[in-house]
Amino acid sequence: MAEIVISEFMDEAAVADLRASFDVLYDKTLVDRPEELAAAAAGCRALIVRNRTQVRGALLEGARLRVVGRLGVGLDNIDCKACRERGIAVIPATGANNTAVAEYVLAGLLMLARGCYCGTFAVAAGSWPRERMVGGEISGKVLGLVGFGGIARDVALRARACGMRVMAYDPFLPADAPDWEKLGVEPVMLETLLAEADAVSLHVPLTPDTRQLFDAGRLARMKPGAVLINTARGGIVEEAALADALRSGRLAGAMVDVFEKEPLPAGSPLADVPNCLLTPHIAGVTRESNVRVSAVVARKVAECLRGAA
Repeated sequence: MAEIVISEFMDEAAVADLRASFDVLYDKTLVDRPEELAAAAAGCRALIVRNRTQVRGALLEGARLRVVGRLGVGLDNIDCKACRERGIAVIPATGANNTAVAEYVLAGLLMLARGCYCGTFAVAAGSWPRERMVGGEISGKVLGLVGFGGIARDVALRARACGMRVMAYDPFLPADAPDWEKLGVEPVMLETLLAEADAVSLHVPLTPDTRQLFDAGRLARMKPGAVLINTARGGIVEEAALADALRSGRLAGAMVDVFEKEPLPAGSPLADVPNCLLTPHIAGVTRESNVRVSAVVARKVAECLRGAA
């Protein structure tokens, strides 16, 4: 039986580093074959996953795991309480994909503001819809960050460099914390942020407190004509309510990378909403971040296994 099982895609160089010292089963399609995954995990000491593999229930009950490596930072697909009870270490790649997500958010801000980047087919067909595609600028606008952790701070740096005023809501960070002043970000209550922000970007984990945080009522309290970017987790935004707010014109646009169910089911309320850009949970994954994330997790998993030997 393999000592390390990797059920989703990982940088090949990091896999090779692990194989130099351990017996490794690397099959990025295992996530789609849960019975085979459970059988493989039953005999391994380390499991490395991304966000689709559900590390809970039967997968944990029959395993002799010592460590779970997470190729990313969100842990909602891992039963961390059950892991603690079993003495299983959980290792996320904290910080390794911050740049990728921050650049994605900045790209989203620019694309949603200009509103012309979906015009390729019209222009290629001979249309010239200049007046319809006159958009706006992000300079001078207000960006509201919900959550002010590492990724949100990297977003703030980039947004301020583009001339945006940045405010953030984070109930876990005291208003007198030095990072607010250091980064030039204004701490505010959530209702103030909703009322004043021209763009809102979400940077909180999915917890019982944040589930459906942006429901119909809270979306209705956003500034008219604002845009929403969600790179955090599906389930934080009520998808049907967001679709309604976009179709009605109450919100000017949205960029959504994460969904309640992934892959996004056919017939989702977000399908065919013209001012909504959808991507497949890819904000934190670039060629560069994949190398960084994979290397960090490979190193820490190896250290954990050697320490437990």
